[in-house]
Amino acid sequence: ELKGIVFVIQSQSNSFHSKRAEDLKRDILKQAVDLGKELPTVLLIHQIDRHEGAWTILPLMTDFSITYGRNTSWIFFCEEDTRIQVVKLLETLRRFDKSKEWFLGKALYDEESTIIHHYAFAENPTVFKFPDFAAGWALSIPLVNKLAKKLKSEPLKSDFTIDLKHEIALYIWQKGEGPHLTPVPEFCTDDVNSYKADHCATTFSNFLPLCGEPVNKEDVFVAVKTCRKFHGDRIPVVKQTWEREAALIEYYSDYADISIPTIDLGIPNTDRGHCGKTFAILERFWNRTSPKTPWLVVVDDDTLISIFRLRKLLSCYDPNEPVFLGERYGYGLGTGGYSYITGGGGMVFSRTAVQKLLASKCRCYSMDAPDDMVLGMCFSGLGIPITHSPLFHQARPMDYPKDYLSHQIPVSFHKHWNIDPVKVYFTWLAPNSEESRNGKKVGYNREDL
Repeated sequence: ELKGIVFVIQSQSNSFHSKRAEDLKRDILKQAVDLGKELPTVLLIHQIDRHEGAWTILPLMTDFSITYGRNTSWIFFCEEDTRIQVVKLLETLRRFDKSKEWFLGKALYDEESTIIHHYAFAENPTVFKFPDFAAGWALSIPLVNKLAKKLKSEPLKSDFTIDLKHEIALYIWQKGEGPHLTPVPEFCTDDVNSYKADHCATTFSNFLPLCGEPVNKEDVFVAVKTCRKFHGDRIPVVKQTWEREAALIEYYSDYADISIPTIDLGIPNTDRGHCGKTFAILERFWNRTSPKTPWLVVVDDDTLISIFRLRKLLSCYDPNEPVFLGERYGYGLGTGGYSYITGGGGMVFSRTAVQKLLASKCRCYSMDAPDDMVLGMCFSGLGIPITHSPLFHQARPMDYPKDYLSHQIPVSFHKHWNIDPVKVYFTWLAPNSEESRNGKKVGYNREDL
């Protein structure tokens, strides 16, 4: 029965995202009413509690077990853009014995071992399957109860959350003792209007969000972090690819090179983190750019980014809110900890966020501290949640499952290792004429890179 399913939407507190999640919740409840069914429970992650790590799911298992462990059958997780056909979802879940431990989803796998998964299953990474959250995924209550029991005896370790879908699957798998992911063909990421979607219980609206006109070119100030040793090889790639998309761009280095030109911030280059440099960039943005420039993007010199697509994405965010946007990682979230935006994929700040941060006096504990993690700590201390977008990427296209990227219009990738970065840009990120005209998803010739 429908009341035996608890729906958990991976929502965020930013106004744009919370509205999308509320819309999905309303749609699920409306379908239940139309079916004449008792209303199911629909939870929004950002409302569940104030625990910073709620988005990592596992810390919530104990609460799920206590609250729903006796009177429900399934916990079904989805993203705010997942679309659910409730009747088909019920039909699909009925195929599985709810008294057994089930981990259901659309299976992804690595074609080669990758740094973002700590090179797991290096001999044959294709053997390990993990769920595409966009398609939705489900845990039976017996498995939820088992995970809650395990978490009680072995609390989560305080380390990094990098790719949640892979890490949850590893935790459930328990080195082979727990259930593997069972692939469910009805959990789909096809577009709802696709002819393939007829058999699907879930679909995914897979376009780049556009909430009105893209923000103006002059509304986005781009800061590129570089240093003297990379002026010769990394900066030419930026100039051959995405620099032309940026109206306002400055290169910050430890050496003033007039040919680029770079600006020497007076902060020596470090081999570890770049906290001192990043905070100097934030101060400079606040003090030296027009107060009418609402957005700052800070990228590395080996970040490949589509400013064209970013301007579309930013049309959905209110720059009067303190927005700190990019790809979300976590540190120590099992025991408090904090979330942060990983720097390589690009960090986007609203001017309001920069103002609140600089007014707070939260600063680097050392000049070579990791800038992205310090920023995460600062915003966490200010009670300003970071905003996650899966369209920013800390790694290269080849580091992600092809099927995962197939329903994305990416905004960024990072690193030049063993790839032709110019080719990656023009294959994955460069705006083409059709996209420029109507903003629709188009077919790209994405050969293996």
